[in-house]
Amino acid sequence: MSKSGDLARLIQDRAGAEPPRYGLILGSGLSHLADQVDGVAIDYADLPGFPHAGVSGHTPKLVIGQLSGTRVAVFGGRSHYYESGRADAMRLPLEVLTDLGAEALVATNAAGSLRADMPTGSLMLLTDHINFSGLNPLIGEPSDRRFVPMGDAYDPGLRAKLRASAEATSVDLHEGVYAWYSGPSFETPAEIRAIRTLGADAVGMSTVPEVILARFLGLKAAAISTITNMAAGLSDEAISHDHTKAMAPLGAAKLSSVLTDFLG
Repeated sequence: MSKSGDLARLIQDRAGAEPPRYGLILGSGLSHLADQVDGVAIDYADLPGFPHAGVSGHTPKLVIGQLSGTRVAVFGGRSHYYESGRADAMRLPLEVLTDLGAEALVATNAAGSLRADMPTGSLMLLTDHINFSGLNPLIGEPSDRRFVPMGDAYDPGLRAKLRASAEATSVDLHEGVYAWYSGPSFETPAEIRAIRTLGADAVGMSTVPEVILARFLGLKAAAISTITNMAAGLSDEAISHDHTKAMAPLGAAKLSSVLTDFLG
C-alpha cells in the first residue's frame, strides 16, 4: 500500500471508516473552527510525513468528524512554501484526504485586499487565481497527469453553494481573483501595484498550491479568503503576522456562519 494509503488506514482506525465529504484547510488565525467539529483530533506528529505547520496561528491537528451534520476532515494547519522551499508540501495530506474518500477541498486563508470596497474583516470567495510566484507543486511529477487543466479550478457548483450560504446567513461575500506570492516577506507597494494591474483582488502566501494539487488528485476545490489587511501602499496599517492573527477573528465569525450553512 502507498504511504498515503497507510496513513488513511491509520486515521480510519482512530476516527472510523466513514469517508469525509469535504476536506477543509484552515488559514492563519482560523484554526479555532476545528473546535466546532464533533469528532477525533489527531496530531500531525502522529501522522508520519505530515507537515509540522510551524506557523503561529495554525494548529497542527487533523480533526475528523461531524460539522453541521456533514462528515469533514479539517486540517488545522498547513505548510507553506516559504517554510521549506517546497511548493508540494501539502501533497501527502491531500493524497490522504483523497484516500479517505473525500470529494472536495475547501481552503481558507488570510489575505491582503487590493480593493477599497473590500476592507479588513471582509470575506472573498475565490473565482480564480494568479500564480504570481511561478512555482508549482507538480514540478517533478513524472506522469502525464501533471498537465492539469485549470480552467475551472474553483468549482462553479461549490462556489454557487457558498454564495447561497452567504446569502442565507446575511454575510456579504465578495468575489475575486487571488494572487499567490511566495512570502515570507510581505509584498512591496510596487509589487502590489503590479499584481493589481494583472487583475488580482487579494494577495496571500498559500492556497494556490493546494488547489493545483486538489485538481491533480481529482478533488473539486473552492476557497475563501478572510481579509486581514489592506495590501502594502493602500492604507496606513502596519502590516505584520501579528496584525494578521489579530485581524483574522473579524472575518472568522462570518466565515464560520457561511461554512456551517454550506455543510448543513
